[in-house]
Amino acid sequence: MHTTTKNLVILGSTGSIGTQTLEVLEGFQNKELFNVLGMSCGNNIGLFIEQIKKFHPKKVCVGTKEGAKEVKSIFPKIEVLCGEEGLIELADDKNADIMLTGTSGCVALKPTLKAIENCTDIALANKETLVMAGDIVTKAAKANGVKILPVDSEHSAILQSSNGNFDLLNKIIITASGGPFLHKTKAEIENATCAEALNHPRWNMGKKITIDSATLMNKGLEVIEAHHLFNLPYEKIEVVIHPESLVHSAVEFKDGSTVAQIGTPSMHIPIQYALTYPSREFGIKSNSFSFLGQTLTFEKPDFEKFPCLKLAFEAGKTGGTLPVVLNAANEIAVHKFLRGEIGMGEIFKTVEREIERHNVIQNPTLDEIFEVDKEIRARVLGKISA
Repeated sequence: MHTTTKNLVILGSTGSIGTQTLEVLEGFQNKELFNVLGMSCGNNIGLFIEQIKKFHPKKVCVGTKEGAKEVKSIFPKIEVLCGEEGLIELADDKNADIMLTGTSGCVALKPTLKAIENCTDIALANKETLVMAGDIVTKAAKANGVKILPVDSEHSAILQSSNGNFDLLNKIIITASGGPFLHKTKAEIENATCAEALNHPRWNMGKKITIDSATLMNKGLEVIEAHHLFNLPYEKIEVVIHPESLVHSAVEFKDGSTVAQIGTPSMHIPIQYALTYPSREFGIKSNSFSFLGQTLTFEKPDFEKFPCLKLAFEAGKTGGTLPVVLNAANEIAVHKFLRGEIGMGEIFKTVEREIERHNVIQNPTLDEIFEVDKEIRARVLGKISA
């Protein structure tokens, strides 16, 4: 049981993860468990104002100067920061015990490293942090005695199933729903419309992550994350298609026994687990899972139909700046597909082309990582010549 109040900073409080985190905090019977020290938002100023009224942070960060001015006019006694530099300053609070990164994109990377410098634990819900700079982030965390606690449901399931005993694992099994094209042919996938790709059979998510789920790139990014989170070689990370999405992931111990985390889908569970780890306190109880009447099926992923997953494994194994290329090229290609500028099949081809032409930098600095990210995005957008 927690006996002292934890000071919490939330990056992205108005997003899906952020709002559910605040729901969790409201649900705790013991209101002294957490104190919201700081919060950030992008452009949803209306919701952000309501959150500030309810949770009374001392410091906040807003994406735009106009938004920051509006917040400051309502809360003159609160320190209001702005933009990327503001996010870094928000994370640079030595009174923070844990920071939840609910923002998407590479904007979370520098604030996360700044928080780690201050020995602040990280509840991580941002893929780019570890995909782009996993070696740098995990090395810094180890040096500062910082815990990186996953909020993604799959990685949380691995943490829950292993109880943190990563040295005892033989392998981890990451489950994937298979998305809307699980039973389609390769040709049907390559020629799929945007509407078909966005029609996920299980989840209602943002457009970018829904397309990544359709190509299985999202699972590939999770594989790279898992490699860094749990310090396991890629040969010990397995992806299994599980359409029912009830087994959120599993671990196999060296003695051959397998432990899985099973339950009805709910992001409240991994959020609560990350915030209160190693305890298991809860503010919101999710629906109970019943084994009765359930059918659980599993199958191997088809790397021919879903080559993005294979590409992610290869990029992860090579390491260096190649996962940066994978992530940046994919993100821009997905946005081009969503705008109708390229077809579904061009997403993989775009990423593959950028990976093949890239001269990998091993052990890159943070500046080199951001420079590669910027260059790849510009080239895929057509802003610089091939």
